[in-house]
Amino acid sequence: MAEVEEYGINEVLRYCKPFLRYIKNNFSENSYGLIKKALQIAVRGLNDKRRYNNTPFFTHSINTAMIVADEIGLGRNSVVAVLLHDMVRLKRYTLDEVRENFGEEPIVILKGLCNISDVDTKKSEEQIDNFKELILSYSTDPRVIIIKLADRLEIMRVQDSFPSEKRDMKSWETLNLYSQIAHKLGLYSIKSEMEDLSLKYTYPEEHAEIVRKLAETEKERLTFIDKFLEPILRKLDANNFKYHIKSRTKSVYSIWRKMKRTGVTFEEIYDVFALRIILNCEPAQEKTTCWSVYSIVTDFYTPNPERMRDWISIPKSNGYESLHTTVVTKEGKWVEVQIRTERMDEVAERGVAAHWRYKGVKQNGMSSEAWLGKLRDIMETTETISGISEKLDATISSNEIFVFTPNGDLRKLPEDATVLDFAFDIHTKLGYTCTGAKINHKNVSIRERLHNGDVVEIVTSKNQKPKPDWLNIVVTGKAKQRIKVFIREEQAKESQLGRETLERKLKNWKVNNLTIEEAVTLLCKHYKLKTGTELYALIAEDKVSIAEIKDIITGNYAPVEEKPKGETRIKKVVNNDDILVIDDSLRDVSFKLAKCCNPIYGDDIFGFVTIAAGITIHRNDCPNGVRLQNRYPYRVLRAKWRNDNVKGAFRATIRIQAEDAAGLVNRITEIITKDLRINIRSMSLNSVGGTLSGLINIEVTSTQVVDMVIYSLLRIKEVQKVFRVNN
Repeated sequence: MAEVEEYGINEVLRYCKPFLRYIKNNFSENSYGLIKKALQIAVRGLNDKRRYNNTPFFTHSINTAMIVADEIGLGRNSVVAVLLHDMVRLKRYTLDEVRENFGEEPIVILKGLCNISDVDTKKSEEQIDNFKELILSYSTDPRVIIIKLADRLEIMRVQDSFPSEKRDMKSWETLNLYSQIAHKLGLYSIKSEMEDLSLKYTYPEEHAEIVRKLAETEKERLTFIDKFLEPILRKLDANNFKYHIKSRTKSVYSIWRKMKRTGVTFEEIYDVFALRIILNCEPAQEKTTCWSVYSIVTDFYTPNPERMRDWISIPKSNGYESLHTTVVTKEGKWVEVQIRTERMDEVAERGVAAHWRYKGVKQNGMSSEAWLGKLRDIMETTETISGISEKLDATISSNEIFVFTPNGDLRKLPEDATVLDFAFDIHTKLGYTCTGAKINHKNVSIRERLHNGDVVEIVTSKNQKPKPDWLNIVVTGKAKQRIKVFIREEQAKESQLGRETLERKLKNWKVNNLTIEEAVTLLCKHYKLKTGTELYALIAEDKVSIAEIKDIITGNYAPVEEKPKGETRIKKVVNNDDILVIDDSLRDVSFKLAKCCNPIYGDDIFGFVTIAAGITIHRNDCPNGVRLQNRYPYRVLRAKWRNDNVKGAFRATIRIQAEDAAGLVNRITEIITKDLRINIRSMSLNSVGGTLSGLINIEVTSTQVVDMVIYSLLRIKEVQKVFRVNN
């Protein structure tokens, strides 16, 4: 330590000596020299700073480096990066100096650590998932995340000296963010210690009470374990099993959480501890051996069948394998017993991540869990990122970005998201009026792509409104859906205005007996338009001449004298007490099914006599039909279907609303096409906010078939509503 003393820092001797002794005994001579050099730089550069407990600030770097090296097992470059992190973060040592003295490898780790240090976690439970993913997205090297966990663990170990407000914040962050990441990465001992320390400072009295009761019951617990195991061990030895036993006491936090969740007392928790029987056997004999030991355990104690877990026959998705059973003694005490092999225990202890997802990691069919398991193996023997990348043949990437509002709220968006996407993500009204933004205080357009960590302030104008070309700018489903809704509403307003204009003009021109529907049919045919909505829009936007429309209509329909209301225009179709019977025998009568309501066999219907298109059949509940009956009652015919002679297929439209789930659309189509053998003509379904909704057009023979479809779809668990609609 002569080099350290040269800087006049005698106080550091008692902090540095144990650390350097460990490094010298466990690292190569070259690595020891580089780590010692980094330590000297940290001690010299941070000697003027103190922690809350008045110890030198560099002790945090030393303690964290010790956790990284000893408790986690990372190598030289990780330790160097930890020692220099605060120097770089406080701008007392540059990355160029790091590169010159220690090479390129620590640079990647340091950049990731500094990025994470800039993340403001804010005390908001709604933000936690986003912050987890943001931290991962900032980490191009997986060691960064693990080092950050070690950094937080060291802080939690000295929390006694922190001010209460800061202690509360650190405890909340640790419990809700860092301990969960540690769990996902399989760092179970770190996770448990973080949880216990967080509980200690968040609920000190309850934590102390559980610790006291665990200490009071320890002797009794050990005596019970010995007695419980005695007959099992005797039979295991008699059958020449090779094994060893582990006993595990539940963490303080786990006990506290169970007490809160179930409302029981400490004394009522029967699984305060678990026993683990770990077997040494050949791989081919693993399953047989585990089940043999299970049989021995249940020879002496009665198992609870509801608490049986067979993760040997079907391992968990993360690769975890073990037999779990809970048995009861004659005294009525419950004990959890876990049975596994040495290999299974090694996999479990090494922490193959069960749930955490690195985006883009799946390579060559390897799941993210398997990738992380392999990563942990490699990191024990490989200390360069190039070596890790070469062995994994994979890169860590993300399909998402994380950006901030000016007040620090975090938003998660897909890659290539624009300013406009961000505006709609905040609020629909903000999206409608967005004219641009300031990204990191720089003015940009609505088309600007966003990047990780951007601070975005939206600029608006009350005169701004969505345009159809905005659909080419945004990438999020929410923004697209909101823009489409606005455009449809605008089109509906224009359509209504156009229709009202046309109706008013028809009335002024006094074209007798001509309905708006007949006029629209004629004009759409003339202008080669598919729908009346298109025609109404052209009229509202003055894209067609009213004079031209008048010429078209009056040229085809001269004014005629109206008939008395009591006279029916088509006498020859009236039969059976003046009821029009619809079937295939009406060869000499021109009639068609109204497109506005799409009547099908089984609907209550009526006929309406048009001037140029014969008879149109409407449903009795058709909105257009009600208007026609009120305005032209003398042109209305009662009608019905012939029960035994209606052939062909009818078009029906149903609307469906459901909770979105994987494979739901496939199940819907299979029920309709395969189970019910019904033809789907078209289907338009959209998912917004976890809800799937839209229209399905099907070919049916009657209303009974429609009812059958609705009933069958409602039997799907996720489906909330299904009903028939007018086309």
